[in-house]
Amino acid sequence: MKTVKQVATSLRQFGQINRRVWSLVLLLLVLVLVTVMSLGTGGAHIALGDVIVHIAQRIGLSGSGIDAFDGRILDTLRLPRILRAIVIGGGLGLAGAVMQSLFRNPIADPGIIGVSASAAFGAVAMIVSGHIILGSFYPTIGPYGVPVAAFAGAVIATAFIRILSRQDGQTDAAIMLLIGVAINAMAFAGVGVFTYMADDAQLRSLTFWQMGALAGNGPTDTPALIIMVLGIAYLMSLGSPLNLFLLGEAEARHLGVEVEHLKRRATVATALVVGAAVAVSGIIGFVGLVAPHLVRLVTGPDNRYVLPASAICGAIMLTGADAVARIIVLPAELPIGLVTGIIGGPFFLGLLMREKKRRRL
Repeated sequence: MKTVKQVATSLRQFGQINRRVWSLVLLLLVLVLVTVMSLGTGGAHIALGDVIVHIAQRIGLSGSGIDAFDGRILDTLRLPRILRAIVIGGGLGLAGAVMQSLFRNPIADPGIIGVSASAAFGAVAMIVSGHIILGSFYPTIGPYGVPVAAFAGAVIATAFIRILSRQDGQTDAAIMLLIGVAINAMAFAGVGVFTYMADDAQLRSLTFWQMGALAGNGPTDTPALIIMVLGIAYLMSLGSPLNLFLLGEAEARHLGVEVEHLKRRATVATALVVGAAVAVSGIIGFVGLVAPHLVRLVTGPDNRYVLPASAICGAIMLTGADAVARIIVLPAELPIGLVTGIIGGPFFLGLLMREKKRRRL
């Protein structure tokens, strides 16, 4: 027979799990709502009812349709970029959550510590000098060399940060930030060099690409998006090992976790996701920082729930930011990286001030 205390503990644990599950369900519903609203938002406004009717028609729930012109806008322009926003936002949010657990630091983020900038350096180098790097193979594999170069830049930066910021078996937050500043500076200097070398056509695309864009590059985006989906699926499986890793490396080893193997796999998968995201959309900052912090307010620190919730929250943030970017400076379009920077910059500053206050206490 269970004691009253055991029953109360069981009910409390069930309530916590139930709350986390409902949080995931609520986030999914918010993502659906934001997606539907974003489909109707833009230079050519489409009523919410028409969007719902069109979606119902496409999935076979309704025989009636909407105006053909509006239908083409939804199918060929907005739906592809919103799907890119969901995949890229989900990948960046998830990558941020994994990096924060891997570094055991709440301010770890692919953009802040230089991973995104390094991926951008690799991609820009391939865009501007790919014909030199690949030689006669460029016409065949040139377009697909950009994701590979972005991935290589992200992997190298992540490895450097991890090695250089370690001190007595722990990651020093201050050193990590300083290393990130140095890597960002070097990577952006390299981007500047290649931007200076670019011709007029390359320069126009690079300028917009460096500030983030979801317009896409057509079929050449497909391999990078597939890589992102595979990387996201793998990172989702790391919730339980990362929970044990947060206890400390020695404790995790005693509990059966292959710590070095976990760090390598998580690092490579995170770099893969970030590199592919940068190759498709350019530099989009702060999603990986903000999303995990928001979801931890609801789900707590358990990575089994934090990881999927961060992916969904990242998708919501980027989909909403894309809708804002399309209408805030009509008839032009604001680069989405500027929108996320406007939101994420003050959030990051507030996070640092809170950490400063906590250390005083």
